[in-house]
Formats: sequence, structure tokens, C-alpha cells
Amino acid sequence: MARKPRAVAGERIAGSAIDRLRAFAVDRATVRDAAIATAGGLDNLWTKARTAEAGPVDVVDMFAGCGGMSAGFLAVNALVPAYRLAMAVDIDALAMRTYERNLGLKPSLLNLHDYAEDQSAIVREVNARRSSPDAPLVLIGCAPCQGFSSHRNAEGEGDERNSLFLTFAKVAVAIGPDAIIVENVPEVTTDRYWPVVRRARRMLEEAGYHVVLTAHDMSEFGVPQHRFRAVMIGLRRPFVMPRGFLSGTARRTVRQAIGHLPAVLPGQISPHDAMHRSAGHRVSTVETIKAVPVDGGNRPSHVGPDCLRRVGERQGRAAYEDVYGRLWWNRPAITITGHARNPASGRYVHPEQHRGLTVREAALLQGFPSTWQFEGSVGPAFMQVGNAVPPPFAAFLATHLLGELFGPAVEKTDREVDILHSLGPSFSRLIPALKAGHRTLHDRMARA
Repeated sequence: MARKPRAVAGERIAGSAIDRLRAFAVDRATVRDAAIATAGGLDNLWTKARTAEAGPVDVVDMFAGCGGMSAGFLAVNALVPAYRLAMAVDIDALAMRTYERNLGLKPSLLNLHDYAEDQSAIVREVNARRSSPDAPLVLIGCAPCQGFSSHRNAEGEGDERNSLFLTFAKVAVAIGPDAIIVENVPEVTTDRYWPVVRRARRMLEEAGYHVVLTAHDMSEFGVPQHRFRAVMIGLRRPFVMPRGFLSGTARRTVRQAIGHLPAVLPGQISPHDAMHRSAGHRVSTVETIKAVPVDGGNRPSHVGPDCLRRVGERQGRAAYEDVYGRLWWNRPAITITGHARNPASGRYVHPEQHRGLTVREAALLQGFPSTWQFEGSVGPAFMQVGNAVPPPFAAFLATHLLGELFGPAVEKTDREVDILHSLGPSFSRLIPALKAGHRTLHDRMARA
């Protein structure tokens, strides 16, 4: 049976820990400044955060992966004791090992599919990990995104991974946390997947939660890449949604993120950092990369695999220009995916060096602390990075959330950026105009 939502987090807990959070959250402008500082300075705060005093708010991270979202929540403790990582759940053994190595908590090997019909067992598991039954609780559910991805758009609602979205909503209702956080690819806001998202949202609303769904470019939150993501938040009282703090040329760039790293050859491991290693490349791949102009250059139409040249000849112009393309030094990277190790997968070639990205470079472009260690070989490490929530965004969100859970109440939920209807057949078609600044997500939401 679902727990009845309470209006104020920690209302039945007395003590200095909650009082400190209420004092921290008394002014929303101050909380926003702190959120910006945490997101922008996460790497510098990380050493302190790992050993800082835990806070009174329990965090349960479903689909935790290698720990991107949890890292952001833990980083807040460098400013104020706020969060305690109570439980993490995943089914990827290597990602779980990475999570434990960096965050000190061993994730539970649980498959949420097993709780689609009966959530009582997972409720018991969560309750057993909580610091107390009355402790404020944040439940995070970043379900595997591939089922919703535009690269897998044939399966639609029938894809098993899409049902995880609904199962998570059922689990959330059964657990009854104070806050629910969902992050996923923006395709969840499009026609094909909208019925799944609408049903999940309705479940939460019928359980008493105020729910808002929006979408952001993670570069607005200090992540040095263009990465559009859908974010759904549910709270037990009216709340204000987070908004980014960077735009235009103020966004963090590739140079700011990785420009300080030493040069390495393809497949070579840096003697200073075992994560600073790229995949090995064939001689033909290296020759193709050498022909690509530095700093954002595209692959010339006459070089590269025969299949690309044949397509280009049929079209009368270069085909798939991003393939083997170089990143720009002074722009954010493109979206870092699990396949970013392969120069043939997109614009994933180093701006100057003749190779693809290293694990460390990809992790820094995703916003991970510079000391983060990944378990597994290059391929699995890249998959962990590409599937992760960028920690700077998670840190901003976690700080912002303190203002909504413990700060002064607002009269009504912020609906300005709420997506209430499908944004159309494809989100990816909107991205070029969004990047160019010809339209904004909020404009598109208003017309939906």
C-alpha cells in the first residue's frame, strides 16, 4: 500500500541537522548561488565531499549506473551536511563496482522488472536501508535510456525498457518518498513514448505528488557538452523547477575540460593516469583522422571508408560529416554517448591529436571529478560514462532541491517550463535550431 505523502520533508524529525538545512534554504536566491557554486566547482569540492559529514536526507538511487547522479548529491555535503547515500540499485556488474569504488557504497543487484506487479519486497529493501522511517527521502530513477532513444525508435512502447518507466512510478508510489527525480533522453517527450510518460506521471499525481516534466541542455548547468535531457520532478508540495545558469559563449568548453591533459597516442596509457587511454586504432583509421583539419574539422569527402565515399558520391556531397570529425576547442562537445570511443560513431576525435577520446577525456566532458576511476576495459568504461547523469547537473539539482524541501513554501507549482503535451514526432529534429539559438525549449513547450 502506498504511503500517504506528507507536506513537509522532515516534519517529524527534530534536531540540528534538519534545522541547519532549513537555515540553509531560507532564501532561494542564496540556494541558487550555492547550486551554481557546487555545479561549477564540483571537481574542487570532491575530495572534501567524500569525507564530509552525511546529512539527514536519505537518497535511494535506482538504475544508479557508475554513480553520476549520486556523485552530485554527495557533492552538496561539501557545503552543508545534507544527503546520505542510503541505497543504490543496478544490474551492471562493472558499473556497480565503479560506483562502490568511488562512492563507498555497494549497490544492490536488483532488477526492477521483478517488482512490476508487487512492490512490497522492494519497499522492505528500501526501508531496511533508511536511517529512520521518518527521515526525508529522495528517490532517483534514471531508467536505461536506450529504449527511448531516437536511435532505437522502431520498438516504441513495446520495448521492455520502456516498461521500467512505469514500474519505477509504481515503486515510487509504494515507497512514498519526499521527492522523486527522473532523468532520461528527451525522446520521452515525443509522440511515440508520450503514452508511457503520461501514464507514469498520472500515477504520481494520483498519489498526491506535484509533478513537472521539462527538458534542458546540460551545458546550461556547467557540463562541457550539449546534452539534451528530460527531467521529471515530483514533490509533495508546490515547488519551483531548477533553471540553468549558463548560455551562449559562457558555456564550458572542450578546452576548459580537457585542454590540460598530456598528449597520448592511440591505445597508449598515460603513466600519470590509467584512465587517460583511448581505444587502439587501425593504421587506416589514424590516416583518416590525420586528414581531418584540427579544431572542429570535418572528414574530407575523399577520405575514409569506401562506404562513406560511395554515399557521398550518390548525394553529390560529403555524407555523415560528423563521422571522424574533430571536437572544437572553444565550444562544448557534442553529446557523449557510450560509443564515443569510436571515431566512426560521430564527432569524437580529439581537437588536435590523431586519435579518439580517452576514457578520462570523456569522463571530464561528462563532468565527472578528475579522480574518478572506472572499472573494466576501455569499451565498458565508455558505456558507463555515456549512460551516466552528468554530476554537475546532479549537484545543481541536489542543491536546488534543498530549497524546495526545506525552504519557504510557494503558493503554486512552477508550470512555466512544464511539458504537458507531446513535443511532436522527434526531439532530435529540434536540436539544431536549439543549439543555434533560433528557438528555445521553453518556446517549444509553450506552443505544444
